[in-house]
Amino acid sequence: MSEFSELNWTDAAGEHHARWQSAAGLPPPKRVQVVGDEMRADEAWRLACEGTALLWQGDFQNARQLLSAMGRRVDRKKRKPADGETPQFPHAFHLYRQAQAQRARTLGQLLVPMTADYRIELRRAPEVADACLAAWGVSDQPLVVSLRELLGAVGAHQWQLKGVEVPALGARVHPVHGVFSPVRGEYVALVAEAPLPATDLAFDVGTGTGVLAAVLARRGVRQVVATDISDRALACAADNLSRLGLAEQVRLERADLFPEGQASLVVCNPPWVPAKPTSAVEAAVYDPDSRMLRGFLEGLGMHLAPGGEGWLILSDLGEHLGLRTRDALMGWIDAAGLRVIDRVDTRPGHGKASDANDPLHAARAKEVTSLWRLAVR
Repeated sequence: MSEFSELNWTDAAGEHHARWQSAAGLPPPKRVQVVGDEMRADEAWRLACEGTALLWQGDFQNARQLLSAMGRRVDRKKRKPADGETPQFPHAFHLYRQAQAQRARTLGQLLVPMTADYRIELRRAPEVADACLAAWGVSDQPLVVSLRELLGAVGAHQWQLKGVEVPALGARVHPVHGVFSPVRGEYVALVAEAPLPATDLAFDVGTGTGVLAAVLARRGVRQVVATDISDRALACAADNLSRLGLAEQVRLERADLFPEGQASLVVCNPPWVPAKPTSAVEAAVYDPDSRMLRGFLEGLGMHLAPGGEGWLILSDLGEHLGLRTRDALMGWIDAAGLRVIDRVDTRPGHGKASDANDPLHAARAKEVTSLWRLAVR
């Protein structure tokens, strides 16, 4: 790794420096205090809120407990909606995102040092080298990372190894760190059940894990071209398609939206909330100014073969949050020279849809995910 940020700190042994690891591209903390098992949660919470990073030199499992205790102090500050209260969107959504960002910043102040080969030289530290290598690639020098990010990388690696069951495929898909996992199976089921206009050629725009390309191939589409702008996503999709025995049926291309040519079916499941992502995996959910959605609609007509269909799979959560209107969506469809053949709706089944304590529950409870079948006018 030739380009990196450096974290510097001083302790009783003198001055130290190491590569600063941040998947979100955050700058290294300016104030660093070396702490250990004597650190109490209230003091850690106070220092973290003030912007002081805490470089841990004690027992690893104690650091995990401290992080959990700090998280509980963050959560105690959450304001739960009063009975009968109706949140005012989109203001409530922006407050929610600010609170999420503040939580991430504060809990991200607890740091752990690692060797160049991803070992944690702390008491009771687990082996995490495989997870770190999968998430961040090869390192050539010691580094420091937030404990929260490290645990995220370990959790993502466990998901990668275990896989996510996709009922529409009758198989598991293996997401990697930074690529959105197909845990919201309702949108996959829509693609598995909608009537195919033809089975010669399909495009999957923004393939991610490759799950929709795999569904189309399993349904009998003879050739699928799947695109993504992320090299990590393309590698993830290649692995999944190989596992499923579909590598010959699906060709992967790096592209911003469409591949060259026309297809009888063009499928896209763009991010559904018009807002700025703060990490690679959030880019599958948040799409500033609906850039990908509008780009897909604007370019769809020229990439559809005669008589072909475009399938737009989209949640309407952004509409309920006051971030996009249905009239705007219909206007973009019309301006692109497209017409709606049909729309198939389904309700999400994820946990947040039924969590009354979620600040966005009033919007989530109304959410509908739709497959819009589009054709050239």
